[in-house]
Amino acid sequence: MRCAVVGAGAWGTALADLLARNGHDVVLWAREDDVAASVNSRHENVRFLAGAPLSPALRATTALADAVAGAGFVTYAAPSHVLRVVARESARSVASNATLAVASKGIERDTFALMTDVVESELRGRPVVALSGPSFAAEVAARQPTAVVAASEGDGGAELTQRLYSSTEFRVYTHDDVAGVELGGALKNVMAVATGIAEGLGLGFNSRAALITRGLAEMTRLGTALGAQPATFAGLAGIGDLVLTCTGALSRNRAVGVEIGKGRKLEDVLAEKETVAEGVVTTQSAFDLAERREVEMPIVAAVHRVLFEGWPARDAIVELMSRELRPEQD
Repeated sequence: MRCAVVGAGAWGTALADLLARNGHDVVLWAREDDVAASVNSRHENVRFLAGAPLSPALRATTALADAVAGAGFVTYAAPSHVLRVVARESARSVASNATLAVASKGIERDTFALMTDVVESELRGRPVVALSGPSFAAEVAARQPTAVVAASEGDGGAELTQRLYSSTEFRVYTHDDVAGVELGGALKNVMAVATGIAEGLGLGFNSRAALITRGLAEMTRLGTALGAQPATFAGLAGIGDLVLTCTGALSRNRAVGVEIGKGRKLEDVLAEKETVAEGVVTTQSAFDLAERREVEMPIVAAVHRVLFEGWPARDAIVELMSRELRPEQD
């Protein structure tokens, strides 16, 4: 099938390479001239996925309309804060019968929209699929066995995504809980920042295990309040992605948290990074959304205080440990 991937960061590049190696005709859209040039001439994304050889069949372009024109399957992998703009710019050129997969993870800052909602609102009338799960781009590009979830609401989009992406190294399961799959992928980034902060403070495995477990409880609590299925958070897009992002050395969100826990300022940490740590933006969205829905999310609130309200990280940990005693099961 003729496919397009919109967004040539590490994740978008890995997905485009996977589709190309599965035998599809794939064009990757990159905003940066040097990224498109290196993919086409060196078969490598030197800027965002250095060291990973890409399929010689994969082509890249900086012309968004050219990338998506004629594609029956389009994957959006742009950062959450620019996804709406990119989707809107592509809308006129995307075929009316194309299936759209959304691999971006986050909650839109002002509208609280999930990423599939963002794409669906800009490209109406097309099937939209959420693609999420525990998947570091570098390991996908290295053909290491990976399992993810494609979720859509009964229009065949998840099944098509499953067929196009699945290979002997990349296994795709289908699901019908779009909200749950998306919220799992977004909120786990906040918890990864939290576990990174704890690590930066010098805390150990006990603290990490507590944050991951109670973080999952918070994710499930908000998810069910928004109509998601509780069981989804026990799957790949929930606990699977949460554990990976909170413990993996390749996690950008965890790495940001580590530096914050060591006492560095957020703006200084982010200034050193070219890639996006989605957990920073999602912390703001999740904090505001939890307040609006009156859902208790103490870990999210603690991360928000440290990142945006000037609280010392150690004080936030003390506050979490000093909360009113309660049963484990809500």
